[in-house]
Amino acid sequence: MRLNVGLAQFNPKFGDIDANVERHIEWMKQAASHNVQLLVFPELSLTGYYLRDLVQPLAITIDDTPMQAICEASQELNIDVVVGFVDHSGRGNYHIAAAYIQRGEVLHVHHKCYLPTYGQFDDMRYFEPGNAIMSFQTRFGQVGILICEDFWHVSASYLLWLDGADLMIFHSASPGRGLDEHEALQTERNVNTFLQTYAMLYTTHIIHCNRVGFENGESFWGASAIFDPSGRQLICAPRFEEALVYHTIDLAQAERSRRAVATLRDERLTLTFQQLQRIMNTSDIGNR
Repeated sequence: MRLNVGLAQFNPKFGDIDANVERHIEWMKQAASHNVQLLVFPELSLTGYYLRDLVQPLAITIDDTPMQAICEASQELNIDVVVGFVDHSGRGNYHIAAAYIQRGEVLHVHHKCYLPTYGQFDDMRYFEPGNAIMSFQTRFGQVGILICEDFWHVSASYLLWLDGADLMIFHSASPGRGLDEHEALQTERNVNTFLQTYAMLYTTHIIHCNRVGFENGESFWGASAIFDPSGRQLICAPRFEEALVYHTIDLAQAERSRRAVATLRDERLTLTFQQLQRIMNTSDIGNR
């Protein structure tokens, strides 16, 4: 089965959900005109990233008007989308969230589990961390979603792999930091090294959509990309500018790759579970 995947890296209008809903629908229409079947937007694509005291007034649920407008467009255009938003889960709890919408229905919502507090990040101050990492069934197979800092923790992608995800969707609002000796952006190099490694080790397609634009004095680098189960980069969007890129992937490639590299077949889950229990009982990191 072949799947035409689109990456809509853009600069959300800070704090303006209505304007961003319109932008989403515009990107969806453009993607549908290129026969894109799955379109991925960046982290917090409906709001912008450095929200701080705007978290509460910008929080919505999947039943609210903004999300329903995107659902209606998804159904009309016959396109699946992954959208970033602030999820109000009740009793003053707010999550950085990603919704997978299929033909007008929200199939799954992932809450960002790892909230960074280093450098310029202060997610933990304003948001509640998620408590679940799981795959879910779509018309294109078993899918898993992670948000930005989640995929800096190898345990998160490992859990998705064990839970059956044959397609992993990552999205982020990643500011550019540092240049190496070759004048390459260190953030981009680090992220792409992770993604390539995950794709190859898990024999799984990795889809990553990163935002662009300026916010709070930070520049977001874009360069959204897709990696195939051999770790090969199939497509990469430009740095620092809005773009819609798309590529048709062969979902059967994962099965072919697993015949050649049997890491999934040979994975010893019971051993991993036993050793995690030992570590949790004996080490400082296990008791956090």
